[in-house]
Amino acid sequence: MVYRSATGKYICGLCGYVYDPEKGDPTQGIPPGTPFSELPDDWHCPRCKREKSNFNPA
Repeated sequence: MVYRSATGKYICGLCGYVYDPEKGDPTQGIPPGTPFSELPDDWHCPRCKREKSNFNPA
């Protein structure tokens, strides 16, 4: 089962970084408005470099 965040935010299970789709991730060229589900498979946490699969709905 896949859980989705009501806010669209996802949190890294290792370092606690929160991906906010309203902000995107400018460090990796992800523009504001990009939902977590549309991040590329090779996207990683900008803080600890963990894979996208380590994130959970916030």
